Amino acid sequence: MIFIQPRIRINERIRAREIRVISDDGQQLGVISCAEGLKMAKEQGLDLVEVAPKANPPVCRIMDFSKYKYEQEKKERLARKKQRIVHIKEIKLKPNIEEHDYQTKLRHLKRFLDRGDRTKITLMFRGRQMAHVDIGRRLMERVMKDLSEIAVTERPPLLEGRFMVMVMAPK
Repeated sequence: MIFIQPRIRINERIRAREIRVISDDGQQLGVISCAEGLKMAKEQGLDLVEVAPKANPPVCRIMDFSKYKYEQEKKERLARKKQRIVHIKEIKLKPNIEEHDYQTKLRHLKRFLDRGDRTKITLMFRGRQMAHVDIGRRLMERVMKDLSEIAVTERPPLLEGRFMVMVMAPK
């Protein structure tokens, strides 16, 4: 998630004659002249920041701008840290797969699911194998049964042309 910072103008770049001022504790100070708002901000040792330039009159806030920027960057870093990128890993099988090869592919699938990745299992039919789609469906059901303890089937096996595709996600 990316935080989009609102357009903000600080101190001298405020061009409006009259502005609505909000204090640093969130209290509305009313509509006053820009010079008076700048004077109030300087007395407190803070900045006058225009937060809503399109409003009539524009809304300005008295705040420590560098502290505000720091807090926004901190929130952005925290949001980046918390997000998890989910990868989709794909395993390709054929209907006439040998037992050892099947176990190897199953081990890879378990590793992907343990890591938290979604998996796409693609069963490829070649030539006359298309006449025996039922063999492929049984193989996909076997994969579902073997992984039922650690995964859920997001998308059941569907035949798409010469490929049967199924998607599984970790529990």
